[in-house]
Amino acid sequence: MKHAQKGVVYLWTLFAVTVAGVVLAGTGQVWQIKAQREKEQELLFIGDQFRKAIMSYYNSPLTGIRQYPEKLEDLLEDKRGPVPIRHLRKIYIDPMTRDDDWGLIIEEPPQQQAAGSQTGTQGAAGLAGLSAAPAAGTISVTQGIAGVYSLSMQTPRKKAQFPEHYANFSEAETYQGWRFLFKQQTGTGSTGQQGQQGGSGAAPPVSPFGGAGGARSGGGGQNIFGGQGGGGSSGQPPAAGQNPFAR
Repeated sequence: MKHAQKGVVYLWTLFAVTVAGVVLAGTGQVWQIKAQREKEQELLFIGDQFRKAIMSYYNSPLTGIRQYPEKLEDLLEDKRGPVPIRHLRKIYIDPMTRDDDWGLIIEEPPQQQAAGSQTGTQGAAGLAGLSAAPAAGTISVTQGIAGVYSLSMQTPRKKAQFPEHYANFSEAETYQGWRFLFKQQTGTGSTGQQGQQGGSGAAPPVSPFGGAGGARSGGGGQNIFGGQGGGGSSGQPPAAGQNPFAR
């Protein structure tokens, strides 16, 4: 009888241990999933901080030069201008790898945009008869860091509900596909628009001696020295002894 009781106790003990193991395994898996999701949120925050810092470095108004940083440490202390600027508080640690080593996205500056802007500025200045001033925000010809990404090869659990500028993260197979990139938009800027306006249907420059663009026949342009331009159809010179610049 005692042997039968011992056998029952053993079975109950074995059953309890099995159930406890299953519960602990389930709890551990839930905890692991939760921890990974928290790391993903941290990675999204840190990566966005890098992207904003690179954008701030590129568009810094104190330097007058649009360029990407050559190294991440440049974001901590930007010495290009008269006063050092801090675009990033610190070099963050990758929450996925627990290391401060990041993958770097190296890109060339948009040189075509710079060339188009300079051409547009020179075209507008040439039509106005003025010397072209250097355009603000000159684009550097050196390459630099345009973004960062995690070096983790782990598969992300988050597959949806990303911000609009990170919508392509939903297709990433590893965290290396989460690329926090700042890319300067290509297109004509304000100087380029001025060049286009000057090259298509722009008004001719005002002549300092009356008339528009050299006083064409019949042109009654405004004289900057006063009175109407003297570019009439007769083309007669002023009377003797009369000041041609007098009102």
